[in-house]
Amino acid sequence: MKKLNQAPSTIFTDIGGVLLTNGWDRTARKKAIERFKLDPGETEERHHLTFDTYESGKISLSEYLKRLVFYTKRNFTETDFRKFMFAQSKPFPEMLSLIRSIKEKYNIKIAVVNNEGSELNKYRINTFRLGEFVDFFISSCIVHFRKPDADIFKVALDIAHVAPEKVIYLEDRAMFVQVADTLGIQGIIHRDFNTTKKQLADLGWVI
Repeated sequence: MKKLNQAPSTIFTDIGGVLLTNGWDRTARKKAIERFKLDPGETEERHHLTFDTYESGKISLSEYLKRLVFYTKRNFTETDFRKFMFAQSKPFPEMLSLIRSIKEKYNIKIAVVNNEGSELNKYRINTFRLGEFVDFFISSCIVHFRKPDADIFKVALDIAHVAPEKVIYLEDRAMFVQVADTLGIQGIIHRDFNTTKKQLADLGWVI
């Protein structure tokens, strides 16, 4: 990690892959395909054709599910499918505790910068009480930009009212860290709790 010219004051973090499991990834969809006996190829194709539109906040979850699953008659309801979909979200307790503790001890700003559709985003924020320690949520469904579009980071900087060099960005996808770096935001590619904890401690946030 390169040395910062000044101490950071803000953490930008993703949710999926850092604080929680991914909300609706390939693994979760595979489970849904098996549970609801969907056609694997057609389901994945339909997902990739329309999911970006959902995450960008341009269609509702109901519309996404109509395109993905309920374009034909099923022997289960949208409510059944939603419950299964939401139940795939699980916490990473150590990471949640770490970011909470850094917030409380050092009184820094915490902002979420994530790609997520509205209903899933609200469920995850409320269920795992992310609002208790996150100051700002810059979610794709609200700002209508998705990573790797650099504009979502520009919006995050404006909302947090912070200079890029004062931000550390936690993200499990290297490409997104690289995009943030083009704006002067230093990233930590999150691989596991212990490594990330040490890297944050090296920046002065010792827990």
